[in-house]
Amino acid sequence: MGKEVSKTVKIRFIDCDPLGHLNNVRYLDYMLNAREDHVEEFYGFTYEEYTKKTGCTWVTIQNEIAYLKEVKYNTVVVITSKTIEIQDRTSKVELLMKSEDGKTIYAVFWLSVIYFNVKTRRSEVQPKELVDMFSKYHVDLEQKDFQSRVKFLRSQNAKNS
Repeated sequence: MGKEVSKTVKIRFIDCDPLGHLNNVRYLDYMLNAREDHVEEFYGFTYEEYTKKTGCTWVTIQNEIAYLKEVKYNTVVVITSKTIEIQDRTSKVELLMKSEDGKTIYAVFWLSVIYFNVKTRRSEVQPKELVDMFSKYHVDLEQKDFQSRVKFLRSQNAKNS
């Protein structure tokens, strides 16, 4: 297994607008669901069981998404995720929605989360074993800010068109 994990899904008609394009809000649903599956399949736990066991979870503090190419219903896409930043209390994950062959990037989504104790209602330092585990999947991107990343991915799409 590489540092970027993936899941293949089919875009459903019910999630599309009258033109047959995936509704902008539904990109988030597909990508967040894929990330939840990635965590269970590749990291070996669910958020629900982790929260029950530890009293802690990750809470979203920022979302950044760019829609690079339209996705139509019945399209089969690959959704990948990778950890791109790990700090004491926060982490950032990049999710990409790609064509099956990987040549077209439909959307890029940066998800920033904070490690949060549900009982105390305060953020905490992430446990070392978690940081170590997520560090195995850390990818250091050349583009350090979201707009630079979007520009780079758009240029990749143009090259592959």
